[in-house]
Amino acid sequence: MTAESLSIDKAQEEIIEEFDYLGDWTERYKHIADLGRKLPPFPEDQRLEENKVKGCQSQVWLSGHLSGEQIIFDADSDALIVRGLIALALRVYSGRTPEEILETPPEFINKIGMSEHLSANRANGLQAVIKQIKRYAVAFQARTETA
Repeated sequence: MTAESLSIDKAQEEIIEEFDYLGDWTERYKHIADLGRKLPPFPEDQRLEENKVKGCQSQVWLSGHLSGEQIIFDADSDALIVRGLIALALRVYSGRTPEEILETPPEFINKIGMSEHLSANRANGLQAVIKQIKRYAVAFQARTETA
């Protein structure tokens, strides 16, 4: 099932269940790294300074475009664990309407215990990615309201 076919809440529930099934944090980090390896390639023409996410220790790029009423995100990082964290965020937020994105806090982060187990730099980076996703949602929402 793709993220787009699940409700945004169900996508978060699925992540929570997935991490509940995993044992300790060694297994969870391994899983996050695997998700990072599977993140689709980032379009080279989008690897621009304006698509860099500020507030991340590693390099992170994020771009979004509208497809119908949904925002599709592409993202990448030069750090494998960060790529995995991005993959989780995109499972929740990519393919959603601006309204869905803005109305949905990233509850999966706390519910899988990530806030306690990520380094401060990675936690800040993940929050910066989510803030940037929400900025795209605000911008696309404003664009569609004035169209």
